[in-house]
Amino acid sequence: MSFRFYTNVISQASRTIAAGIFIVGLVLIGFGFMIYLLPRFFATLAAVVFFVTGAGCGITAVKIFLAQKKLDRLNSDDSQHYRKNVQIRTEEHYDI
Repeated sequence: MSFRFYTNVISQASRTIAAGIFIVGLVLIGFGFMIYLLPRFFATLAAVVFFVTGAGCGITAVKIFLAQKKLDRLNSDDSQHYRKNVQIRTEEHYDI
């Protein structure tokens, strides 16, 4: 009598994972071969990606700086335009 500690589902899952790993390996080999054949093209492509990413980071940083400057101006104007006759109550009233 033989015991089977795995089912057909586990076998199918391991075959699917192995097939996925094999396909990823072939794609990586293909990319490596293309980079070997066309290094100048891929270096230019990488430079473009880095340039666009850097420009996006710079634009985002400028937007944040401008928003912070606007918030600072709003907070500094608050001290001049305060409301008179306003009381802040700190007691808590509970209805029982």
